[in-house]
Amino acid sequence: MFKPPNDGLRPLSLEKPFKPYDIHTAPMWRMRSYLEMANWSDPWTNGAAAASVDARTASYDTGLRSYMLSVYNYMTSGVLLTGIVALLFVKSGYVSLLFGADGHVSGLGWIVTLAPLAFVLALSFGINRLSDVAAQALFWAYAAMMGLSLSTVLLVYTGSSVANTFFATAAGFAGLSLWGYTTKKDLTGMGSFLIMGVFGILVAMLLNMFLQSGPLGLVISVLGVLLFAGLTAYDTQKIKSMYYAVGGTAFARKSVIMGALTLYLDFINMFLFLLRLFGDRR
Repeated sequence: MFKPPNDGLRPLSLEKPFKPYDIHTAPMWRMRSYLEMANWSDPWTNGAAAASVDARTASYDTGLRSYMLSVYNYMTSGVLLTGIVALLFVKSGYVSLLFGADGHVSGLGWIVTLAPLAFVLALSFGINRLSDVAAQALFWAYAAMMGLSLSTVLLVYTGSSVANTFFATAAGFAGLSLWGYTTKKDLTGMGSFLIMGVFGILVAMLLNMFLQSGPLGLVISVLGVLLFAGLTAYDTQKIKSMYYAVGGTAFARKSVIMGALTLYLDFINMFLFLLRLFGDRR
């Protein structure tokens, strides 16, 4: 049987796998030198890798900021377009065409009321088949149609209360969206709860159309504000995370449109529920 030399100074070979006795009999300083050589890496290589990671991170952050800024720009422009169209429609007097001689909603009024839903469905279910230009055109058309539909709000509530509620909604929306963008907490869990709540609100609103209950209407308005406040934060985080999947792809522009549409709906619904709670009727 082969035995190691007794001096314990047998050099370790870097060309051949060392045998078990090498580990146990070699002096510790030799073992340390060997392990340090095995674990040694070029500092220039590490520096280049770190620089590459930093560059990719900076590029991702820049792209994300540009993506979210585009979403907010579209959403804000859509809200402003809605407000301008509503104001001009009332000032022109054409808003009277939405009502018949008996004061009930006319056929044109029902078309204007239901048309926004058609635009939302077209964008939601047809976004993959639409071109970028077509998706943008549908978004602007939807915002303009919402202006016609919401023009009646200016007939029901005073101008000052509408303005005050709008600015209050804008401030609340900005704070909630900023929190949704910056929070480290995963809001996915509350998303399904909020969406179920929205369906519950819709059912309650349809029921109250027949009951005409004041207390029920108040509860619906309070819950509506809370639900869409939560959805503002949840949707912002979802839109932010969406960039990871679509950033740099051909679908990015369409994703911006859909994100803007989502936040637009959150804003408009929160505004309407707040107006029902605090608006001064004419």
